[in-house]
Amino acid sequence: MKVGDRVRVKTGLNVFHHPEHKGKSFDIVGMEGEIVRVHTEWNGRPISPNYPYEVRFTPKFVTHLGDHEIESIS
Repeated sequence: MKVGDRVRVKTGLNVFHHPEHKGKSFDIVGMEGEIVRVHTEWNGRPISPNYPYEVRFTPKFVTHLGDHEIESIS
């Protein structure tokens, strides 16, 4: 997957930082968003993060996800 790809959350995943549910558990399974960044380096050095995909669902809701949590959609 790369920047600009549309993705969908395919597993049950509770987050606590959703802007409309701040501080409360909110399941984002089925939500669709766009990959805005893939983290592969830090300060010019290669890294291998557990959750490399930065996905934007709404202008105010962005989260980091891994391969096992998202699927590409057309």
